[in-house]
Amino acid sequence: MCRNIKVLANFEPPASDDEVRAAALQFVRKISGSTRPSRANEAAFDAAVEEVTASARRLLDSMETKAPPRDRETEARKARARSAKRFSRPGQRASAATS
Repeated sequence: MCRNIKVLANFEPPASDDEVRAAALQFVRKISGSTRPSRANEAAFDAAVEEVTASARRLLDSMETKAPPRDRETEARKARARSAKRFSRPGQRASAATS
């Protein structure tokens, strides 16, 4: 999966329409292999983004879970820690990047 597409389910407050559309755009870019479609493909690209956005919104709105909602700041902190660990150079302190 594209690393730029983030989990949007089970957050409080729920994912915004902008977040859902951004994930849809990343998905369509990934599967089309293009970040900017040609003029000939622009309408199809834009339609795909809108369809994926609508489908993703329906999915998120219909999902049920018993797990407590996730906190955005906590999840962002965890992501920064994973990134610091993944991209740190030997001898570099990963904890410095998360403060």
